[in-house]
Amino acid sequence: MAAQKDIRIGDSVVKAGERREVHLPVADLYTHSELSMTVEVVNGKKPGPTLLVCGAIHGDEINGTEIIRQLLQSSSLKRLRGALIAVPVVNVLGFLNLSRYLPDRRDLNRSFPGSAKGSAASRVAHIFCRELLSQADCGIDLHTAAVHRSNLPQIRADLSNNDLAELARVFAAPVIVNAENRDGSLRGYAAELGKPLLVYEAGEALRFDEVSIRTGMRGVQRVMRHLGMLPGRAPAKFGEPVIAHDSAWVRAAQSGMVIRRAALGTRVKKGDLIAEISDPYGSEQVVVESPHDGIVIGSTQLPLVHEGDALCHIATFEATSAAEQTVAAFQQHQRQFGYSE
Repeated sequence: MAAQKDIRIGDSVVKAGERREVHLPVADLYTHSELSMTVEVVNGKKPGPTLLVCGAIHGDEINGTEIIRQLLQSSSLKRLRGALIAVPVVNVLGFLNLSRYLPDRRDLNRSFPGSAKGSAASRVAHIFCRELLSQADCGIDLHTAAVHRSNLPQIRADLSNNDLAELARVFAAPVIVNAENRDGSLRGYAAELGKPLLVYEAGEALRFDEVSIRTGMRGVQRVMRHLGMLPGRAPAKFGEPVIAHDSAWVRAAQSGMVIRRAALGTRVKKGDLIAEISDPYGSEQVVVESPHDGIVIGSTQLPLVHEGDALCHIATFEATSAAEQTVAAFQQHQRQFGYSE
């Protein structure tokens, strides 16, 4: 049997059977204080695939950071086959500033594969790809909704790739959104390299959400067991996830105070009331109706909106009733463990 390979990151070499924290230098602070991206490498004694798991590419999306923290505390990693490369915080500067972006307001997840001589975001992306993505056979990128929005736990992947479709099913979030790759995104560049990479979206920026964290943690473990990296049986599933073939945001027709009438996971039919918008005096009120049948997979959390702001993200399915049953089974499964949305 072939021996497990060494993992080389920067000037560090993590040999088979070793676990090490590696610090990759990124742009320093104004004070000339050094700043680094911290990477935890767990290299198993026995050969297997190398999985990259990363969080906080958007610096305010912190559920992924907690998922990775819990993953790294798991005792099952002592029997790991292959290697785990875990990056709790990719966008360190954004994380420090509680911001989605880097200080230059660039979106790191539109900057891959980056450049050694580009913007700050481009340089971070370049380091990440050169030192980490290059080592991986596949990956999981952990996200939340943008600030003041919340997402139902969901996987986003280009399901035309059979390997990705299988990993998405194994992860077992309630909804899989069949989404094309975006230029400059990490998953888009990984696809160019032929490396399957899932995106997990769940919860809200700058907030820990127990359902999202629990679902993400178990999803990563399921994928690792599917890849033969961890021993034992996968955690219990609520059922089979459903595939959304399209999704769209419903936007506010006027500015004002909004009352949401459709919670995350709710089934809506075309014409159903999903929100009401009123001016502060109650003299004008607009009802917002669903433009089509579907399931609410994302929602604003703000009670105040401007005209054109996103209100409600509705996914469409071949069989909406089946999707409703799947989401309801997921929510019931979480309640059994004392978690609710």
